[in-house]
Amino acid sequence: MRSIELAAAEELNPLIPHTAEIIVGFIAFSLLYMVLRRAVVPRFEKAFAERTDAIQGGMERAEKAQIEAEAALKQYKAQLQDARGEAASIREEARVQGAAIIEEMRVKAQEEATRIAASAQAAIESERQAALTSLRNEVGTLATQLASKIVGEALDDQVRQSRIVDRFLEDLEKSK
Repeated sequence: MRSIELAAAEELNPLIPHTAEIIVGFIAFSLLYMVLRRAVVPRFEKAFAERTDAIQGGMERAEKAQIEAEAALKQYKAQLQDARGEAASIREEARVQGAAIIEEMRVKAQEEATRIAASAQAAIESERQAALTSLRNEVGTLATQLASKIVGEALDDQVRQSRIVDRFLEDLEKSK
């Protein structure tokens, strides 16, 4: 009975599998292992290899892009520096041209002012001479008329009139 109990106890123990189950499990595991090794593992390896290539290629492309970006940045900075230099030279040239134009306008204005002043001076001098001549003639006529009345005789002689007027004006100028 004990052996039956032992045999019954062994059969009833759920922790110990049956030998047939172990063999069937081993065969199923072996078949599954072979199918996975031949069909699935190469696909995984291929996917991993593609992914690795893609990552490495992406890294290489990123490095190339970074190098190109750095080169473009250097070129941009060089162009910017050239543009700044050119702008500075244009500003300097414009300043010089502006100063030259201002100086030219100043010289023209000075020449025009000098010309106007000389013209005005000449006009003033000619008007002064005309006024002086007119004044001499009027003063001479008035002086001659006055002298004729004082002396009581006519002083119609032009030469005499002219000497009297000149002498009168000289006396006037001396008295100033």
